[in-house]
Amino acid sequence: MAKKKAVPTKKKQEKKIKKPVAAKPKKAPVKKVAPKKVEKTEKKTISKSKSLKKTGKKSEKKKEGIIEKPVRIIKKVEPPKPAEEPEEHKKIRSEIEKILDEKYLPLYVIDEIIAKVAKDKELRPKLKTILSKALEEYNKNLIDPSEACGIVGAQSIGEPGTQMTMRTFHYAGVAEINVTLGLPRLIEIVDARSSPSTPMMNIYLRDEYRVNPDLAKEVANQIEITRLMDVADIETDMTNLVIYINPDDKTMSKKGFAIEKLAESIKKVRGVDAKIEKNKIKISLDEPSYKALLDVSETIKNLKIKGIDGIKRIIIRREPNEGYVIYSEGSNFEKVLEIEGVDPYRTTTNDIQAVGRVLGIEAARNMIIQEAYSTLSEQGLNVDMRHIMLVADVMTADGTIRAIGRHGVSAEKESVLSRAAFEITVSHLLQASRRGETDKLGGVAENIIVGQPVNLGTGAVELVMQRGSKKKGS
Repeated sequence: MAKKKAVPTKKKQEKKIKKPVAAKPKKAPVKKVAPKKVEKTEKKTISKSKSLKKTGKKSEKKKEGIIEKPVRIIKKVEPPKPAEEPEEHKKIRSEIEKILDEKYLPLYVIDEIIAKVAKDKELRPKLKTILSKALEEYNKNLIDPSEACGIVGAQSIGEPGTQMTMRTFHYAGVAEINVTLGLPRLIEIVDARSSPSTPMMNIYLRDEYRVNPDLAKEVANQIEITRLMDVADIETDMTNLVIYINPDDKTMSKKGFAIEKLAESIKKVRGVDAKIEKNKIKISLDEPSYKALLDVSETIKNLKIKGIDGIKRIIIRREPNEGYVIYSEGSNFEKVLEIEGVDPYRTTTNDIQAVGRVLGIEAARNMIIQEAYSTLSEQGLNVDMRHIMLVADVMTADGTIRAIGRHGVSAEKESVLSRAAFEITVSHLLQASRRGETDKLGGVAENIIVGQPVNLGTGAVELVMQRGSKKKGS
């Protein structure tokens, strides 16, 4: 039976092989038909374009309705245009470039020289000597090759950091807003916490908003979170199982609210119906019960009516050269920037992670430098900016904000011994032995543990002086 079955399978295979061979000549005439099909598709596209022309106005209107809001923001908040350089400055810059040739000077130093030379014309012939002295000073301040800049930076921040007092101050000139300063704040920055213990924002306004107090209040009302209990009194009628809301007219007018809006926001709560009756809002339950009434009254008390989540309190102050500035307790950087009237180029927050998410890693790096420098200088400690910059660079080197600790930078070190020297010694050594890791002894801690010279500074130099053979008679 097996032999008989094998014969027809071969025939079937032959038939299957013949089909693709026969199909090859059939493909050739298809090519002639292809241009006609293209013509049809062209006609279809033309007819579609005609139909689009007819319905163009309606579709354009729909599109306009969708795009309107973001377009408005982009048009109004234009980025600050860079000032054009005067011709005198351009001429001096070209002279400086010729004198320097391939030597390097920082751009801000060159800009300062240009500004001073343009003001005082007597300095123009002395430009060569000015640049040579500037280069000398710049080269003096450069780090020496194989300098242990990390240890110097760590020492320069750590030593004054130990002398800082653990205090929490009120924000300068603003009552009610608590801001963590001193050592706790420095620890927060270095640990790259997901949210600071006392988040706050400095919200700057633009154009007519920063001059007009009414417009500034409008922006503040949009930002500050308002709950139902802040605007109205809540009464619970236990006999009829009904809740009455008596809105306060003064606070309602301050916040720019109408009773209709209150009723609409209450209707969003599940199993509740709201009706306006003689300047009051009557809330009735779909399934009335004593427990449900208490639950609904609690949820309605904390019901958010207006504002941005996370911002608890707001203070408006008039600054001397700035106009009206809004200071907020709590932070929601992304949502605040969307509000009309807020200047997105100057508004700041002390939440570094939020800055990283919204504006990018470079902005987060600048925030780390700024916040760390301000916390140290506020305590009267003078730390060189470059040491803080080094810390910020290490924290943001891989495009994310990493903590300087066992969960961040120190955990990702190549050396096993340096990881073990920092924290959790035994587990680090056990894991390294399980993986079969090797230590190249490249850093400071590893070489000190082993007891050999560190390959930094003088230890990095590998020059040996060859003693020549003494001549006779010398």
